Amino acid sequence: MPLWKNEDEMFALMKEKLYTPVVGDILDQMGYGHQFLPAAIRPLASQVPAHLLTGVKGANWMKLAGYACTVLENDVFGVPKKPFGYMTEALDQLKPNEIYIATGAHNSALWGELLTASAKARGAVGAVLDGYSRDTPMVLEQDFPVFCTGTWAQDSSIRTYVFDYRCDIQIGQVTVHDGDIVFGDVDGVLIIPKDVAPQVIERALEKAAAEKSMRKAIEGGMLVTEAFEKFGVL
Repeated sequence: MPLWKNEDEMFALMKEKLYTPVVGDILDQMGYGHQFLPAAIRPLASQVPAHLLTGVKGANWMKLAGYACTVLENDVFGVPKKPFGYMTEALDQLKPNEIYIATGAHNSALWGELLTASAKARGAVGAVLDGYSRDTPMVLEQDFPVFCTGTWAQDSSIRTYVFDYRCDIQIGQVTVHDGDIVFGDVDGVLIIPKDVAPQVIERALEKAAAEKSMRKAIEGGMLVTEAFEKFGVL
């Protein structure tokens, strides 16, 4: 039986108890060795000057867990016949516990203040961009986790076109399917394939507990070799 009653409890448990290194270790053990997105994709809040964070709540800046809503974009040159392509449609159909995850365009920002407000209003729980975000202070003040490669103010209206969503996308070494689980923290973002997600999460929770026990034993004087033999983690 799972350790959670519903998806809300599952994602809350992930954010409370898990961290990307331990989940990545379990994925490796299960034969999924290419699940981390590129290292450049990091929490927006970790990339900005500290003074921009002053006075902002920020409870959700550095961690996210939810289902992938995949978005595929491409670069364009000039005003397209349909401005932004299907970006508004992609935003409008977001569901609770989903994460907007986009790739394919690199000549402009892929995210900003109004997209944050739109996603949050639909119940989405984060955004992951294989590219840039903008409107940084206004995004941060909405207490909504955004992970990206950096910040850049250049607008997408004449440079970027969303031409599909809820389709397979490729980011770095990872193929992301719509409905996979996206999990991110200060150490990066990984993708848990939906078909094995319950097993991965349960095994990761077990490993996280074992790591805490092993650390306590080492701090109490146990040698690393002995601790590794006892707890089986490192």
